[in-house]
Amino acid sequence: MSLIRLEKISKSFRGNLLFEQAAASFDSGRIYGIIGHNGSGKSVLFKMICGFMRPDGGTIEMDPKYRTKRTTFPKNFGIIIDRPGYIPSKSGFENLKKLADIQRLITDQDIKEVMRRVGLDPELKQKVKNYSLGMKQKLAIAQAIMENQEVLLLDEPFNGLDQDSITNIRQMLLDFKKAGKTILLTSHNKEDIDLLSDHVYQINQRKLEQLY
Repeated sequence: MSLIRLEKISKSFRGNLLFEQAAASFDSGRIYGIIGHNGSGKSVLFKMICGFMRPDGGTIEMDPKYRTKRTTFPKNFGIIIDRPGYIPSKSGFENLKKLADIQRLITDQDIKEVMRRVGLDPELKQKVKNYSLGMKQKLAIAQAIMENQEVLLLDEPFNGLDQDSITNIRQMLLDFKKAGKTILLTSHNKEDIDLLSDHVYQINQRKLEQLY
């Protein structure tokens, strides 16, 4: 069974028909690139997979290890969809700790190690409201991966990052794939998609067209 399978998905958003009888299948342990022009529905696709939105028609099936009929948001998923809402008057570490306290799966040391891995200083007292765009992006990546999630849905994870940080995050995602994680990502940068993806889907004429 595929980890995620979309069958005959239709979805309108803000009066625009984004998907019509669209289908796709995502298997475990692979990296999938999702491409399409601005407004084509990449973020909406991720929101439907996560249960934040429902398709108007069709079905989204998922391995019951991650979601059953009784649950809405899938277990063990890390996501970047839009920018996460942070407490602007708190530091990056304080924000991540607030999120980690919900499930209590990780320690303060785990949070600090993840922050260092994405290129943030966990001891920095700077408030998030004063973070640069790149720092905020790294914080978003940190929250998506800090609980060792098995499936990652990353919408434009490289936005605002400098080249050294892009190289670091690319390698981190490849390491995650080697460890068996499944990653769906979008990027406007063709190089990101080409370097990382095992398979690529293009949103084209309201369908999900598999390019390879």
